[in-house]
Amino acid sequence: MLDLEQLSDDAQVYFDGYVATGTDDELFASGYLRGHVDLVLGGALMQNKALTMDEFIDLVEQSVNKAIKNGELEQSDVITVNNVLNGLLKTL
Repeated sequence: MLDLEQLSDDAQVYFDGYVATGTDDELFASGYLRGHVDLVLGGALMQNKALTMDEFIDLVEQSVNKAIKNGELEQSDVITVNNVLNGLLKTL
C-alpha cells in the first residue's frame, strides 16, 4: 500500500516545479491536477482507506475524465492536462 502523505508530498513537489519552469498552460494544468490529486488523496485519508498505485491512478484518471466530460476544460487544455498528468505518474 502507498504512503498517502508521502505521495501527496511528492505530487506537490512535482506540481511546484511548474511554478518556476512551466508555461502558462502547464501552470494551469498543474494547478488543475493538484486539485484532483488532493481530492483523491484527501478522500482516502479521511476514509482511512489504503490505496495501491494502480487504484490511485484509476481514481485520479476517473476524476479528470469526469470533469472533461462535464465540459470543465477546453480541448486544448485537455492535451496539456494529460501531458502533465502523464509526467506526474512517471515521477511517482
